Amino acid sequence: MTTQSYLIGIDIGTTSTKAVLFREDGSVVSVGNVGYPLYTPTPQIAEQNPDEILAAVVGSVKEATEKGGIRPEEVRFVSCSSAMHSVVPVDASGKPLMNGITWADNRSAAWAKRLKEELGGHDIYLRTGTPIHPMSPLAKLLWLRHEHADLFGKAAKFVSIKEYVLERLFGRYVIDHSIASATGMMNLNSLDWDEEALFVAGIAKDRLSELVPTTYRLDGLNARYAAEMGIAPSTPFIVGASDGVLSNLGLDAIDPGVVAVTIGTSGAIRTVVDRPATDPKGRYFCYALTEDKWVIGGPVNNGGVIFRWVRDEFAASETETAKRLGISPYDVLTRIAERVRPGSEGLIFHPYLTGERAPLWNPDARGSFFGLTLHHQKEHMIRAVLEGVIYNLYTVMLAMQETTGVPARIKATGGFARSPLWRQMMADIFNQNVVVPESFESSCLGAVVLGLRAFGDKNAFSRVAAMVGTTHEHVPNPEAAGVYRELLPIFVRLSRLLEEEYASIANFQQKLFNQG
Repeated sequence: MTTQSYLIGIDIGTTSTKAVLFREDGSVVSVGNVGYPLYTPTPQIAEQNPDEILAAVVGSVKEATEKGGIRPEEVRFVSCSSAMHSVVPVDASGKPLMNGITWADNRSAAWAKRLKEELGGHDIYLRTGTPIHPMSPLAKLLWLRHEHADLFGKAAKFVSIKEYVLERLFGRYVIDHSIASATGMMNLNSLDWDEEALFVAGIAKDRLSELVPTTYRLDGLNARYAAEMGIAPSTPFIVGASDGVLSNLGLDAIDPGVVAVTIGTSGAIRTVVDRPATDPKGRYFCYALTEDKWVIGGPVNNGGVIFRWVRDEFAASETETAKRLGISPYDVLTRIAERVRPGSEGLIFHPYLTGERAPLWNPDARGSFFGLTLHHQKEHMIRAVLEGVIYNLYTVMLAMQETTGVPARIKATGGFARSPLWRQMMADIFNQNVVVPESFESSCLGAVVLGLRAFGDKNAFSRVAAMVGTTHEHVPNPEAAGVYRELLPIFVRLSRLLEEEYASIANFQQKLFNQG
């Protein structure tokens, strides 16, 4: 009797870790998902507890294997995806000296600004691919070095959350080229730590992990953790890559001209190129997938979190209606927005409620409605919010187009893809067909496909298409697309004109917070 071989993809995220048990054909057997808090005691702080995440990784795999009803020896391998830009200072015994600092933490904003203006940050970006912003681990290390010197001095190593988890499981500190390319400290061409970036950070290579390819295999899983997860100690792990590049792989968006757009809580737009590329204006990132596939694109802070804000702050009655009808409040809100013509009758919303990464790279950016008149009602504001999120992603694509040209195909995923209105809105604003793949587990699927390649399947990437499928395809409405062509330049000009005002209002708000 042939033993069934299963594959596990793990995705370590900002607020939860998901483990998906796949068959070799890419079909899903079961899913485990364990959440954890994101600690935000002030608007500037966004931290995670590394041991809570370790427990979530173990717990999510356990849940997936138990639901799947499989034997430990039936798991061929586990492959890992994780969020980028985290920093965990650890002592010589591997103990965290503080909570992990996530991508969303803004305490290094002043040092990011100094890095950009005084410390050669743009030249470092051109070599390393990580835009200069508080999300960057390089900026975080500058902040720790200068403002928490005692802790900085005690740290034996500075690692990402994935490195921390893998060290606990295998007793080794390794960092894949993908996560390393998101630190702002790895030279994209040499695939080694960048000497100038390390000099600016004030560290030597021995305080960072060993650089390895994304297909690198780890053996010798800790027997106690193996038993807890329901897999054999002999099960190999593939180090894997970052969630963004693996999402492109899991969506089959790896061919030239294919663009992946994701809107979850935050969002991103990405495309694959065959060699590292950075932007003279510093607007997009460049991160590694494999040695011959690189992903360029831009992350945005403000995706579904903005729709949630609308629900919580403007839609109490609609939320109650949804409860009575037994449907999602978001469905009610999109039905209301559908009453309004494309363009919200000249109402434009800038969705920068949490600052913004691409394309502005400005933590001081703030949200605003522009064009409000007495004629506008709640439904106009709801639709304008949804349009504003897509407008912003479109402006990131405009920057990417200068390197890659106009996309041949757009694939969309994330929570927003469940909304027909939002999907059609993307097709109209981008003025291109938008395809929604069937799989919502794109990062986990991408991780296991990368694992298959690591195990010698040279055709793994070309087989993704058969695993993904297509759920919806939206064609742009010419009339709506014409309206958006008129409004988009206004959206872009406004964010440029308001740059000084963003700094002023952010400074005022910070003073109020400090007083309160």
